[in-house]
Amino acid sequence: MTQSPSRVAIVTGAGRGIGAAVAARLSADGFAVGLLDLDADAVKQGAETLTAGGGRAVGVSLDVSDAEQVERAVAQVADELGPPTVLINNAGITRDNLLFKMTDQDWDSVIGVHLRGSFLMTRAVQKHMTEQGWGRIVNLSSTSALGNRGQVNYSAAKAGLQGFTKTLAIELGKFGVTANAIAPGFIATDMTAATAERVGMDFEDFKKAAAEQIPVRRVGEPADIANLAAFLVSEGAGFISGQVIYVAGGPKD
Repeated sequence: MTQSPSRVAIVTGAGRGIGAAVAARLSADGFAVGLLDLDADAVKQGAETLTAGGGRAVGVSLDVSDAEQVERAVAQVADELGPPTVLINNAGITRDNLLFKMTDQDWDSVIGVHLRGSFLMTRAVQKHMTEQGWGRIVNLSSTSALGNRGQVNYSAAKAGLQGFTKTLAIELGKFGVTANAIAPGFIATDMTAATAERVGMDFEDFKKAAAEQIPVRRVGEPADIANLAAFLVSEGAGFISGQVIYVAGGPKD
């Protein structure tokens, strides 16, 4: 391990929602943050906001399923901020449909962003972590990994990320790198708002109905995920690796 590992984090899908919240929290905790997203304007604005608040940040636009774009984006973050030692694989999309209606493109797009994207990002960043002798990887899974009607693509991707996480923990642990997964339940984001629209419900009614099924009687907020991510990338979480933590306001099997 180097005397003092670089405190630089990369967050994918950082243009909004959970990713933006995690980026803001890590910046507040003293990390320089590379905000990566397909939405160039969103990450540029996000980086400017963090910089205006006294942090160091850069926004980079990319498609995480494209290997060349991933390599360039990681190199840019390393050049401008320093070697990244924290990676939050959060980028995600949904293409929900029942199996018999799901197209090849619906399947390939979701698997490509969630699984291929996380693989490409982790492969690109791990070399910086192993050189530093310290690293933290947090992959965003979901309660949908347990199965969810109309999400066979998304559920498969999120379940795959759990196996991906456990294998990373085994392979990279000897280099001082931990890998864990967060599996959110219902979190109020643009993505869940889109789901409400798809099923023909007002979002507030949708959230209220969801909260009635959650033991703590509320839906989650992006900050709930950011709080856990902040702990998992801390020094204090160094003996926690290969775990899947459900953040759903109640128990999940």
